[in-house]
Amino acid sequence: MPTGKVKFYDSEKGFGFLQTDEGEEVFLHASALPAGTLALKNGTRVEFGVADGKRGLQALSVRVLEAPPSISKGNRKDAEDMAIVVEDVIKLLDNYANSLRRGRYPEDKQTAKIVAVLRGVADQIDA
Repeated sequence: MPTGKVKFYDSEKGFGFLQTDEGEEVFLHASALPAGTLALKNGTRVEFGVADGKRGLQALSVRVLEAPPSISKGNRKDAEDMAIVVEDVIKLLDNYANSLRRGRYPEDKQTAKIVAVLRGVADQIDA
C-alpha cells in the first residue's frame, strides 16, 4: 500500500488531497477515512489504497500512521493557569447573563469582548 501525507483536507466539503511519497497527488473523499475520523490535519502521515477514479487517482481505505506534531500544544497555557482563565470567563458570562435577565442585551462593545475571550479560551482548550 502506498504511503504519503495529507496535502489538504476540508472537512466541511468532505474531500481533500494526499501526496504520495513519490510526489503524486491522490484525491481523498470522506468515505475513505477510517471509521470515526471526521477530519485530517495537513501533514498527517497515512497509508492508503489507490484506484483510478473518473478524474485520476483516488484514495481508498485510508489508515492514519502518525499525526503531525501539534505546534499549538507546545504553546498551551499550564492547566493551573487555564483554571484561573476559565473562572474569569465564568464571571464574565455571569455578568452577561444578569443583563439578559433584566431584559436587555449588553452593549456591542461588551459583546465583542466576550466573543473574543471565548474564541481565545476555545483555542487554548482545543490545542
